[in-house]
Amino acid sequence: MGMVRQWARFVKRLVHLIAKPMKRDFGSGGMMVQPYRGYGSQREVFVMGRVFRQAALGRAIPRRGMLRDTADVARRVLRRGLAGAEVELSLGGNQLCVTTDRDGYFDVHLPISHALPIDVSWHVANIKVKADGQSTIRTTVEVYVPPPEADLLVISDIDDTVMFTGVAEKLKMLYRLFVRKPHRRTAFPGVASLYQALHRGSSDKAERPILYVSRGPWAIYEILEAFFQLNRIPVGPILFLREWGISWRHPWPRRAEAHKRDLIDRMLSQYDDLPCILIGDSGQHDPEVYSEVVRDYPGRIKAIYIRRVDRNPERERAIQGLRNELADTDCQLVLAADSVLIAEHAHAEGYISARGLQAVKRDVAASYQEVADERSAN
Repeated sequence: MGMVRQWARFVKRLVHLIAKPMKRDFGSGGMMVQPYRGYGSQREVFVMGRVFRQAALGRAIPRRGMLRDTADVARRVLRRGLAGAEVELSLGGNQLCVTTDRDGYFDVHLPISHALPIDVSWHVANIKVKADGQSTIRTTVEVYVPPPEADLLVISDIDDTVMFTGVAEKLKMLYRLFVRKPHRRTAFPGVASLYQALHRGSSDKAERPILYVSRGPWAIYEILEAFFQLNRIPVGPILFLREWGISWRHPWPRRAEAHKRDLIDRMLSQYDDLPCILIGDSGQHDPEVYSEVVRDYPGRIKAIYIRRVDRNPERERAIQGLRNELADTDCQLVLAADSVLIAEHAHAEGYISARGLQAVKRDVAASYQEVADERSAN
């Protein structure tokens, strides 16, 4: 019965999270806007989001509880992007108006002509949305602009780099996320302390920009935000690689590696005065894509950290070949079995502090001990 109660609690919390974005309309339906956390510099900022048209909640549905959450999940599944809506973004005296595409998405590239305050990293931008036959709606979104003293940019994959991928592994991750204590292996061991160390730098006081990319769809944005927050992973803009909306005209999503490369190019251009570290895994195309970036941006990429996700000898030989090809550059490719090896290299190169390295070692050791304790208990 205890396991049944745990799974019931898991399903209840998962449904509530999926339904959460629908609560903003108080059940009235109509036009809604969902902005995603933005990023930028003193030259330009980027903000993406989507405008929806969604159904109203039936009067017979209670205001809270599982029935309300289930109804909101159904509304979320049935909602549709609103094309042609006018979206106005304002930030610190800077303003730009764009129009949503046929799926309701907007992508604002706002030039900064009025300088933003340099004593804060997270800025609040105002969004105003208008569409024919709909009332004007307003909301806000956070935009990250690194401080002038930032000395390094970190771009990291999410899938199989920060968290386990695959349907079965994601179900396990969600179960741990909502039923068990947040620290219990919902991410790779030591990931939280590693990214905290990279964010704070060798001085333990830096605020380096960390930008995350995933091959998943925008629809899991809220779940990943909860994942990052509960695991104490430094939050940053989460730049998904592609929208998975499938139609007869577009039956397949865009190739993940092509879109990832486009995003990296955009970020390196945006922060053209910062050296960069790239983090990924050995199971996908990360080593190949990242090696191309090194060659196309001489001197910019200081390290590539690749998490080993399997023991495929052929794959390891291919990565070794890429490492040899980069031997005459300023970049080192590190294939690491765990977060400790990445942290040791980062500390040796001066990217993180001794305190950060010790935190990673401590967290990884605690995680391995937890696994051993569970095995002995079973």
